[in-house]
Amino acid sequence: MISEEEFQSRHIGPDEHDLKEMLRVIGVKSLDELIDQTIPSRIRMKPAEDARQPSPPDRGRAGVGLGLNLPGGVSEYRFLRELQSLAAKNKVFKSYIGLGYYDTITPSVIRRNIFENPGWYTQYTPYQAEISQGRLEALINFQTMVMDLTGMEVANASLLDEATAAAEAMTMVHSLSEKSANGQPVDKFFISDSCLPQTIDVLRTRANPLGIELVIGNHETIQLDNKFFGVIIQYPAHDGEIHDYRQFVERAHAVGCKVVVAADLLSLALLTPPGDFGADVVLGSTQRFGVPLGFGGPHAAYFATRNEYIRQMPGRIIGVSVDIDNNRAYRMTLQTREQHIRREKATSNICTAQALLAIMAGMYGVYHGPMGIRRTAESVHASAMALEQELAKLGYEQLNKVYFDTLKIRTKIPSSRIREIAERASINFRYINDELIGISVDETTLAEDLSAIVGVFSEAVGKSSAKSRGNESIGSAKAEYPQPFRRTSPYLQHPIFNHHHSETEMMRYVKSLENKDLSLTHSMIPLGSCTMKLNAATELLPMTWKEFASIHPFAPQDQVQGYRQLFGELEQQLCEMTGLPACSLQPNSGAQGEYTGLLVIRAYHQDRGQGHRKVALIPSSAHGTNPASAVMVGYKVVVVRCDENGNIDLADLRSKAEEHKNDLAALMVTYPSTHGVFEEHIQDICAIVHEHGGQVYMDGANLNAQVGLTSPAIIGADVCHINLHKTFSIPHGGGGPGMGPICVAKHLAPYLPGHLLVKTGGAKAIHAVAAAPWGSAGILMISYAYIKMLGSEGVTEATRYAILNANYLKSLLEKEYPILYKGANGRVAHEFILDTRQFKQQMGVDVEDIAKRLMDYGFHAPTVSFPVAGTLMIEPTESESKAELDRFADALLSIRKEIQEIADGKADREDNVLKNAPHTAEAALSETWNHPYTRYKAVYPLQYVRQRKFWPSVGRINNSHGDRNIMCACPPIESYAEENG
Repeated sequence: MISEEEFQSRHIGPDEHDLKEMLRVIGVKSLDELIDQTIPSRIRMKPAEDARQPSPPDRGRAGVGLGLNLPGGVSEYRFLRELQSLAAKNKVFKSYIGLGYYDTITPSVIRRNIFENPGWYTQYTPYQAEISQGRLEALINFQTMVMDLTGMEVANASLLDEATAAAEAMTMVHSLSEKSANGQPVDKFFISDSCLPQTIDVLRTRANPLGIELVIGNHETIQLDNKFFGVIIQYPAHDGEIHDYRQFVERAHAVGCKVVVAADLLSLALLTPPGDFGADVVLGSTQRFGVPLGFGGPHAAYFATRNEYIRQMPGRIIGVSVDIDNNRAYRMTLQTREQHIRREKATSNICTAQALLAIMAGMYGVYHGPMGIRRTAESVHASAMALEQELAKLGYEQLNKVYFDTLKIRTKIPSSRIREIAERASINFRYINDELIGISVDETTLAEDLSAIVGVFSEAVGKSSAKSRGNESIGSAKAEYPQPFRRTSPYLQHPIFNHHHSETEMMRYVKSLENKDLSLTHSMIPLGSCTMKLNAATELLPMTWKEFASIHPFAPQDQVQGYRQLFGELEQQLCEMTGLPACSLQPNSGAQGEYTGLLVIRAYHQDRGQGHRKVALIPSSAHGTNPASAVMVGYKVVVVRCDENGNIDLADLRSKAEEHKNDLAALMVTYPSTHGVFEEHIQDICAIVHEHGGQVYMDGANLNAQVGLTSPAIIGADVCHINLHKTFSIPHGGGGPGMGPICVAKHLAPYLPGHLLVKTGGAKAIHAVAAAPWGSAGILMISYAYIKMLGSEGVTEATRYAILNANYLKSLLEKEYPILYKGANGRVAHEFILDTRQFKQQMGVDVEDIAKRLMDYGFHAPTVSFPVAGTLMIEPTESESKAELDRFADALLSIRKEIQEIADGKADREDNVLKNAPHTAEAALSETWNHPYTRYKAVYPLQYVRQRKFWPSVGRINNSHGDRNIMCACPPIESYAEENG
């Protein structure tokens, strides 16, 4: 019989034997004793049967102070059986709804070798570029593809979704505009009514706090003047019509407006690219480039603009630089633009991108190449043309004069009659009104699908079904557009898009890139604040089931009862663990969760007639997205000092809360703190804020040190965002996807975000924060599975072992490396900070040198210089075994000896293993070796490295060179020719 507790032992690294030895090293008799010494007793969660648990003042929270009321864990086998029953409640119809979402064919070579491959989905953001070259090359392919198809000069490495990208474009062009015209503010932004409705809704959300006035209307009749700073248009329009925007763009530019175009990327294989008719920004979704529907996500949005705006562009940009040996090397470029650096001066809070999905979309372009992409676009358009002809024979009128994939059909009979027939045939259309129906075809639409559509419309008018065209006639239909719509410029001419069209070549190319990336398949990734824990295969497996992967986000609700049950259960689980009674799953990243939480607080204050409350208190140690998010909701950031122990300075907090008591909106606080300790006075901190009329937003980045032991509700938070890609096991995917749901207290529940097309949120819901009603719904079953399989005891044990592993590593390292911050009893939470600044002062060894040297030992570096410059923040997670923790500790202790060799004069201060790290195989095998240390010491510093060596593919990268010589597309053809010659 399969044990129902089995998954817990699979997820948690140390076993019972390891536990005893680890406790001995730490110096405690039991894990309970360690937890008691780590978490302040006043905020500890007691078992549910213990009625003596003191509770804080009731602020509308449920379950405060009691143990988790969750079911017990189940085995992986049982879970998958139960999930199959739930999945069966979803009805997989053929959906022709469109509105920015299309069924697509994920090439099997991409699905098998990227989407389902832990060598691609378990990495973190490529901040250590030397061991991320595969991902970085894949992302620069994506950027190049986007630039080519849009006709723009530069593109980023993806954003969260099309609607968010539009909001980012609006704020970017606003920041570029002149702030006044003849003494009047320039604060108007025009939105064409041709735009997708969910995009308009998200633009409303973003515009209101920033004082941007939206004007929505017809682009042909709008009277633009110099009070408008920008416009956005949809290409093709939401109803499928393709407009000639050239005169409108000229009119917009004439009054100083920047022009934003939201474009269907596949259509640009046939249509004039927006860059050719004057667009300043082009954005959209790459979902139909091989990424499953997934009921709304995750999907990679694209964002392209002109070179002159590159420093204002949101999101990550991959660029080309050189390494120490002048070899080509990729890296994230212009990072000084990002919110981590700019904080409250940032124009965007984007932290998580959609790297894994962008990689898939880019590889779709690599695999198909220019001819394959064009054939796909032509096939889609031909299907639409064939369908129009067949429906015309039945007497239906198609209203779009020029279109790509979407027909707008006038029915002359009630559309409800057609809907009834269509749903009996398992078909979804877009029902615009009682006599207009939208039909959007895609690359999965076959001749038999067209026949089924025609059959529906035939039955509706009482005629026998007309014969649809066969495959040959559909495929041979000419997709020639008249001027000015026809594309004449070439695209995807680079060799990378023309050499990998057989599956053999594609498989080898993908594998060659995977081999350049260090992932969790190689070793632990100890990034503090990032929580690189196990992403269990059983958790991820259901993502590819058609019942989850092939559902349109705007499918009728009676077709998605499996998803709705999953959402309901997951919301209840998250509410139980946070102690906060209401939840929204819509925010599709951690930074979006921050933003949403603050928007909910803002709406609450406004509803109570206190909209003047616009001050956000933020500790100096806070993550950079905190102040950036606060500014995005129109708040003024007031920084609160931290004391020498890393705790919030209570006196400074009280002083500033008192100073701003009439305008205080919120405190943004991370718990345990960003410094890796459980602050003793956290409830006092929250009480001070409440006393002065503010709300407490808790950043859930460190929730994995709370679950089952304490909770945001006990601490005193009113709202908490949850990084599902950290605490609840969604993979980081090389820098995305992420999910950032929020849980809120009862008084904030009415303001949870709604959606224009599907009922979600509270009675007084704010506008949408994401394009899809439940954000990246397709990955929510990962966290659902994590909680279901671990159960109440397992999720609590995961927290306890995360704290155990951190304190064990701390005990192994603290004799050689100072620990910067500790709790009241000398313990740390789930992460801790090594202070390496003295090595710079005494031996000239920078923290970056240690980070790069760890690559030679086969490890990714901990978080470098955050939250304190010159330090390393380490988080081992509960999933790592004692053996792996020992291996990592041995590496750091060996590096400490190498630093000491410099201090003792045994190693040269400038030419040593740290300064020259990482060492590549090419360098180690070179004919000349001019270093004072041996090749063996360089590449095999410890015995275990010989047995499982990971070779960095490039040497130390020259970051400043990359920023001085910006190149964000695939390198010139000549360089590839030289390599292959």
